[in-house]
Amino acid sequence: MGRIYENLGANPDQVPLLFLAAPLTGLLVQPIIGYLSDRTWHPRWGRRRPFFLVGAVLSSIALVAMPYSSTLWMAAGLLWILDTCGNVAMEPFRAFVTDKLPDSQVNRGFIMQSFMIGLGGSIASSLPWVMRNVFHIANTAQKGSISENVQWSFYIGAFFFLSAVLYTVFTSKEYPPSDLNFRDKIEKSNKGIGGGAREIFGALSNMPKRMKVIALVQFFTWPGLFLMWFYYTTAVAVNVFGGRDASDPVYAEGADFGSLTLAYYSVVTFFFALVLPFIADKLGRKMTHSLCLLCGAAGLISVSFVTNKYMLYGCMTGVGIAWASILSMPYAMLSGVLPKDKVGIYMGIFNFFIVLPEIIASLGFGWLMKNFLHNDRLLAVEIGGGLMILAAIVCYIFIREKPKEVIDEGLTGKLEILEERSV
Repeated sequence: MGRIYENLGANPDQVPLLFLAAPLTGLLVQPIIGYLSDRTWHPRWGRRRPFFLVGAVLSSIALVAMPYSSTLWMAAGLLWILDTCGNVAMEPFRAFVTDKLPDSQVNRGFIMQSFMIGLGGSIASSLPWVMRNVFHIANTAQKGSISENVQWSFYIGAFFFLSAVLYTVFTSKEYPPSDLNFRDKIEKSNKGIGGGAREIFGALSNMPKRMKVIALVQFFTWPGLFLMWFYYTTAVAVNVFGGRDASDPVYAEGADFGSLTLAYYSVVTFFFALVLPFIADKLGRKMTHSLCLLCGAAGLISVSFVTNKYMLYGCMTGVGIAWASILSMPYAMLSGVLPKDKVGIYMGIFNFFIVLPEIIASLGFGWLMKNFLHNDRLLAVEIGGGLMILAAIVCYIFIREKPKEVIDEGLTGKLEILEERSV
């Protein structure tokens, strides 16, 4: 999206503000969807899957429409729709993993999610480069339009998004609520939005202690990712390759190569997710996450010291390691401390601390870019790495966990016999 915005004429200091609508909507949508999914049950469609389906259909429509954007505000509006519908589809997903697994398997459940996100991300980020170098589709465009290789990337993304969610909806099953008072809760929630709002705010004010600390870790982690997503591709095009703007073939080559290195970090995530469970079992979740965040910080900061474009693969190796952990370890550390009947609400609230940093970055970072960083995109990426170091320190010092996870084999066996959980 950063590349699309600059193609449509945005200055680097305007880019963060153009991302603002999406997180503001997410701040409202995520806890509401979590609350509703906790109180949904259909004998055929289950609890979480109806939200996957509706959100995926609407998101795919927005993805197909995005390349037809002719103005900045049209692109920003479509991103707003895309992000809102994406939240509807994906917000219940982490609750879905928690619903289906006992705590002893939560590490592997979320890490498998990281594994698949790494696969999808590597395909997505490499698509502009593949479209240009394999299918010879044009990668340059005049100001005010979007290059064809980026357009085709969005079309293919929409196809994969919708196909993958439809596969999940039609091939997975959910277990009926075990809470005997579940129907009463549904009736109570139907009495108006006031009851739902009170419950959401009640859950927010009574967050478990560990959740508060992990939320702080998230709050410092995600600005590093946002700044990378805002500026990395165009920083490679301008600072590493020396391009001018979207009409410059050197800029286009650099942006495509930047996308290719982003695809590489997703490949690293894909493979690192295979060994992450064993590392987490050995070192513990908080130590594992702290070390992975430090790897990501090193990767982001080192982009400024690149003298050869191929060194960017080394930088993105660190980011890929961090991304695998960011997608799994915080949720694994969180899962055991949440009330089972409020997992959806709390997962929505937890995502506040992903959305809030994006809102702050969108509102304030453009001013910093213009007045202090002089629109230097690489400096913005370095600042993101510094914030990730701070997140690693908070994680290591303040999160308390048992020396080793205790697995209740008797409970696991009982659940398997009763077929109440996927074991």
